[in-house]
Amino acid sequence: MSTLHPRATSADADLLSADGPSADQAPPRIVIQYPRPSVDGGRYPVKRCVGDVVEVSADVFRDGHDLVRAVIRWFAPDGRAGEAELEWIDVHLGGVRWAGAFAVDQPGRWRYTIEAWTDVFGTWRDELARKVAAGQSELAGELSEGAVLLRRAARHVRSPEARAVIEDAHAELADASGSASAKCVTALNEALRAAIEREPQRHAAVSLDEPLIVEVDRRRARFGAWYEMFPRSWGGLRGVQAQLPRLAELGFDVVYLPPIHPIGVTHRKGRDNAPTAAPGDPGSPWAIGDASGGHDAVHPDLGTLHDVRALTEAARAHDIDIALDFAINASADHPWLTEHPEWFHRRPDGTLKYAENPPKRYQDIYNVNWDTPDWRGLWDALLQVMLQWVDCGVRVFRVDNPHTKPFGFWAWLIDEVHRRDGDVLFLAEAFTRRSVMRHLAKLGFSQSYTYFTWKNGRWELIEYLTELADTEEAEYFRPNFFANTPDILHEYLQRGGRPAFEARLVLAATLSPTYGLYSGFENYENVPVHDGSEEYLHSEKYEIKRRSLDGPMLPMIATLNHVRRESPSLQALSNITFLDTGNDGLIAYAKQTGADTTICVVCLDPHQPQSGWVNVPASLGLAPAFTVHDVLSGERYQWRIGQNFVALAPYWRQAHVLKVAPG
Repeated sequence: MSTLHPRATSADADLLSADGPSADQAPPRIVIQYPRPSVDGGRYPVKRCVGDVVEVSADVFRDGHDLVRAVIRWFAPDGRAGEAELEWIDVHLGGVRWAGAFAVDQPGRWRYTIEAWTDVFGTWRDELARKVAAGQSELAGELSEGAVLLRRAARHVRSPEARAVIEDAHAELADASGSASAKCVTALNEALRAAIEREPQRHAAVSLDEPLIVEVDRRRARFGAWYEMFPRSWGGLRGVQAQLPRLAELGFDVVYLPPIHPIGVTHRKGRDNAPTAAPGDPGSPWAIGDASGGHDAVHPDLGTLHDVRALTEAARAHDIDIALDFAINASADHPWLTEHPEWFHRRPDGTLKYAENPPKRYQDIYNVNWDTPDWRGLWDALLQVMLQWVDCGVRVFRVDNPHTKPFGFWAWLIDEVHRRDGDVLFLAEAFTRRSVMRHLAKLGFSQSYTYFTWKNGRWELIEYLTELADTEEAEYFRPNFFANTPDILHEYLQRGGRPAFEARLVLAATLSPTYGLYSGFENYENVPVHDGSEEYLHSEKYEIKRRSLDGPMLPMIATLNHVRRESPSLQALSNITFLDTGNDGLIAYAKQTGADTTICVVCLDPHQPQSGWVNVPASLGLAPAFTVHDVLSGERYQWRIGQNFVALAPYWRQAHVLKVAPG
């Protein structure tokens, strides 16, 4: 069988070769081009989740007028294989695009290729039918060709029933005494065509040079609501466990914990990032390690490894994942500094090089030396750390600043972890250049932090969501729209009060299938350490707070989380249509999956009322007039295709989340 590269056929390669075509086999006459889905021409996997249908398309054509057939051949991680038909979808436009689909029902690495061949019998049958329709009577030559084709087909098929139909037709076409008209009726009989189609001969078949990869994750890789909480502010790991029933009731799917390891004493930071800690200051959880242990240990004030196992087990009973922070940071007291000093950067004067991101300085954290001669030992130690937590029941890791570590390390680490447990998910906390963020996603990160926190205007939101949802990025980059983090308190929240928090909550929860909140959001915490800073005053990174799930935003959060679970349209990214409002103070969009439609209208102005005409296009396929139910207020409205007037105002109604009633 000839093979084709995803971007060029072997025939193309032969034509470009200085040696010309192979002496043993003529170059194939079928071309397969531009297969989708693929990432960078097949260099990286595309991503899907269990239960998805992978929609495949490609340009498939050949020279001349012979008919072409094509299929998708897929291969599952457990060794199963199958085929799905590709259909010509550009029939009316005379194009060459074919499309089909196959379902993925288990996590792991799936492969698919496209196989195409010349439909010799179909071509002959089509030509004969056109000649009969044109009234031609001299068809002896054509019928003799058909007899040969049927003889070959009878030898090929394995079904006794199909073989009998083909042999009967062959006998009639080969009978020199039979009439041409009767033979034509037999040749064009639908039963004969169906018998041939049961096991078609694949004449001069070609396929892609290499199968394309589909990395399939469990559904939580794409859809979920995250809640971030510092265990030390909730009474340790047991305190977090006590909150699980309430977090489940609120509709959260993932509980993310910053580092739970021992914290160094040397150069420990004080409150508000003070360079010197006062007595009793707990230090930053990211300054990992002291004499009692490092990345594989639990801070004694938080609990034990047994408590971690109990927490993950209890969370699983509520269908909640516990996400741990994986931060490759070490305090000056980390055991690795004495056991493996070669793993850390030292300046020429012998001092250790602490972490810096000017103007930020992290004197309590030391950088790993990725260029150490013992890089294999370092990599393996980090893998063993992660596998320990996987063994404790952790299936999600939020990875701290992965863009400052070698790309090759992440590709290796993620692959090694998935060899042991394919359910483990990785969230990349990489607020950096677009290309770097994309590359990390291509290497295997399941989700990624985004620029959402800094996108607050209508046009910049539309531009950014269009990039995420409507480009090749959608094949591999899964966004997680955190509305705030311990490091990011945007000016919009600082100055906008409750209306700003409501607007950002609705946007995060309805634009992206996955979003997150850092505890304190539900209490409208919005005071910066100083003007112009995105750091919180009295940041929880440097002190212990008394936390409880009692914030005034929790009912709204719970409503949105439950609506998200009930709405397939809010569980996808690339199903968004932005709606014209005639007012940049409003943003409106519809999300559709099957018969489920959600329309959202959000007032982006946290200070002034805004109104406008929201235009619903006929292309959404809704009835000319339809009923919508606002899940936030409980009210019902009559909407229609075309313009619909909306007025929103801070402290009254910041947004509509409208479910379209079934027609």
